Amino acid sequence: MLVAAAVCPCPPLLVPEVAAGAAPELDAARTACADALGVLAAARPDRLVAVGPAAPGQAGNHPEGARGSFLGFGLDMSVTLGRAGGPAPERQLPPSLAVGAWLLDRVRWADAPLEGVAVEESLAAESCAALGREFSARAGRVALLVLGDGTACRTLKAPGYLDDRAAGFDATVSRALAAADTEALMALDVPLAQELQAVGRAPWQVLAGAAEGTRLSGQLLYDDAPYGVGYFVAAWS
Repeated sequence: MLVAAAVCPCPPLLVPEVAAGAAPELDAARTACADALGVLAAARPDRLVAVGPAAPGQAGNHPEGARGSFLGFGLDMSVTLGRAGGPAPERQLPPSLAVGAWLLDRVRWADAPLEGVAVEESLAAESCAALGREFSARAGRVALLVLGDGTACRTLKAPGYLDDRAAGFDATVSRALAAADTEALMALDVPLAQELQAVGRAPWQVLAGAAEGTRLSGQLLYDDAPYGVGYFVAAWS
């Protein structure tokens, strides 16, 4: 049964050492992420599943102890998903789950065993929801850390340049996360999300599937578009 969820963005720039001199620009986002993870801890889950987007070929499950790195972003720093124990799996965490591992380490997560699941950014909406239902059907109290970014087309200097549709798409996501509106998340247009480079679409729809039939309430903790990319932090409990 799903008892809580935290929604966080996953740009490597959240890691201050990656952002370097620009690190203070995301201080508010980091604080909001810590607050959302505090909601997860307060729910006393039996298991935490971190769900993040992945490029083609990177999807799959990652057990506790899996490692990731920010070397591809100019920082020689490794992270571990939860507690390290025994030999580390050979397959590395994709960037989204590496950011998730960093966020969890930052708050010294030790409240429940955890695992990571990377979903392809192009995964169909119903397949995302079905995966979420699998999580919520597990025995015990399950919590989700849902990682993903909104559109990358909010300004002229955004990675995807300016697209007039981006603000409306992100506003829909913001409202849905604030209201724990699973129907609105499931209604997000998959081709449009891909055109706007909204990599959080698939993880958000995993959350929607996991939360079906629950009575969770939502709280939006952060909504901004630094660098022209939509970032959201929310807590469902």
